[in-house]
Amino acid sequence: MPTDANRQFLDFEKPIKDLIDEIQTMKHRQEKTKIDFTDSIQKLEAGILEKRKEITQSLSSWQRVQLSRHPDRPYTLKYIEKMTTNFVELFGDRNVKDDKAMVGGFASLDGETVMIIGQQKGINTKMRQMRNFGMANPEGYRKALRLMKLAEKFNKPIITLIDTPGAYPGLEAEERGQGEAIARNIYEMIRLSVPVICVIIGEGASGGALGIGVGDKVFMMENTWYTVISPESCSSILWRSWDKKEVAAEQLKLTAKDNLQNGIIDDIIPEPEGGAHWDYDAAARMLKEFLIPVIKELKEIPTEKRINDRIIKYGKMGFWEED
Repeated sequence: MPTDANRQFLDFEKPIKDLIDEIQTMKHRQEKTKIDFTDSIQKLEAGILEKRKEITQSLSSWQRVQLSRHPDRPYTLKYIEKMTTNFVELFGDRNVKDDKAMVGGFASLDGETVMIIGQQKGINTKMRQMRNFGMANPEGYRKALRLMKLAEKFNKPIITLIDTPGAYPGLEAEERGQGEAIARNIYEMIRLSVPVICVIIGEGASGGALGIGVGDKVFMMENTWYTVISPESCSSILWRSWDKKEVAAEQLKLTAKDNLQNGIIDDIIPEPEGGAHWDYDAAARMLKEFLIPVIKELKEIPTEKRINDRIIKYGKMGFWEED
């Protein structure tokens, strides 16, 4: 987790940055003059927590999108590291290659063996290039499906952690069947015999998210988004410019609250005050404590009923009118 000295701040987080800078100045002065500023520093630290809480209570849809993309935000492998033990990563789709944008494997979650699969964006420039910025190729989705089928074979619950700006749109991905790979995953996931829980931990964009996003329960973390297109792309299509991205974000109804109201997701998982990027341990603990009872609940439901409920769940989504 980044230290206060090397944190990155979004525009609306500037008041927090100002308080942190003031604390750093005070600590430096304390070392230099040997004057005790402990009380003042503690008051400023309390002020930071209050400011973090205040900021996240009044965020716009576009600001939620910005938080979901925060460069300090934890990604899939960080949640796996903090939530689970004995993680054994599995590689390859047994067809083309191993897609580094999609990671997964067996792990122990509070004593329960689960299959965890998710997109990984990369924590620095070099790693982001290697991970293709979390945009999976067809082999990534086929790798994910292979791991899901493996979990089904051994009767282990599946958890997917979704964080992608979309499936990779390159020519080579289309040549290898990007659309078919995502469609196949949706088709197969709706019929899996084991419990499937999907969590949007960052960006949930279009088919890239749906490729691992069909489950008995779908949750969103507090500062994430989930919709068919990014606000920038929507603005570009409708207004021929990215300048309307804030308007597009509002109209797309992409926040966790919007998706819950529209029946797209089942619940919202809270984050630490100010967002998950402020406290990785707390964010992982909140997610873990949310998942454990859901897994137990789903395991108690008979397989046939669980599959049927899953089919009904997705069949009810959307609004339409008949003349």
